[in-house]
Amino acid sequence: MLREATPEVEALELELLLEALLQRYGYDFRGHERAALRRKLRAVMRQRGLRTLSQLQDRVLHEPGAASSALRALHVPPATLFDDIDEARQLRQLVGASLRGAALPRIWLADCAGAEQAWTLAIILADEGLLEQTEIHATVASDELLAEAQDATITQEQLANYQAGYARSGGQGELSRYFAASGKRLAPTVALRSHITWAQYNLVTDASFNEFNLIVCRRALPDFGPVLRQRVLNLFHGSLAPFGILGLDRAIDAADALAPHYAAMPQPGWCRRIA
Repeated sequence: MLREATPEVEALELELLLEALLQRYGYDFRGHERAALRRKLRAVMRQRGLRTLSQLQDRVLHEPGAASSALRALHVPPATLFDDIDEARQLRQLVGASLRGAALPRIWLADCAGAEQAWTLAIILADEGLLEQTEIHATVASDELLAEAQDATITQEQLANYQAGYARSGGQGELSRYFAASGKRLAPTVALRSHITWAQYNLVTDASFNEFNLIVCRRALPDFGPVLRQRVLNLFHGSLAPFGILGLDRAIDAADALAPHYAAMPQPGWCRRIA
């Protein structure tokens, strides 16, 4: 009978699997928290009836479907429209402070959790009268996620279910006014979609590509280890305009070298650049 791997062996298996993902597919998860990686990969193993990470590594190297499943599990889980009511409320309070007065306001959704997270932000901006002059740059980690985001649609039933979250977040009226028929499904109106620019972008390796008035990365950061987290914070700092707002999963540590450059805001995890 096969036995479960010991913690020591599993730790070695995990490092080998991460190296395989990097060498074979170009995705570097070596800077992520190991506990988060194990949790996500064990879920893939259960789905595929595998007992060890070595078995998963074999599938990942030789079966495109297994590789896609593993990479999807390790990337940011997809959001649904207005699924985080607290964040949506906070954004309603903050977008005016970060965007009004800018000649061409730009927002970066870094490691965006899919199309519906970007749609949520665009709808909030439209509600607040700020969408027309604002550019949303939504970046995802893989070409597969990029294609899915660009082609995303929802059903009429999903839209009806999202109405309650929209209202709870402070939205007024019918959410349906922001959607139009796309075959038998629904897609955001052209007026909404035209303000969202999608791109593949790797937070681990890529450099700053623009200056932004608002940067949001609250869903990916919890899985980053301390070295990668610091690398990403420095990247955001170099990409944030003076007095721009940064949305993180938690406040910047007081001992961090970047801390003097930011002032905490009343909303948890949000801060404004002051220097």
